[in-house]
Amino acid sequence: MTMNMGKLDRGFRLVAAAALFTLAAGTSVGDGTWLEWAFYGFGAVALLTALVGNCPLYSLLGVRTCRVS
Repeated sequence: MTMNMGKLDRGFRLVAAAALFTLAAGTSVGDGTWLEWAFYGFGAVALLTALVGNCPLYSLLGVRTCRVS
């Protein structure tokens, strides 16, 4: 698996993941609504792709936001 995300893209996804987890925690105080699970799901995807440095959608579309090494 090759990296296809640059530092700025990864940083943005980390911030977005934190915001989504915060929204999920504040949504209806944990009563398990679909919106809460959606926030957690999208936050988890954003966090995972930021930590790994590879976005499967970018791979499918041929997009790279990192420098070619």
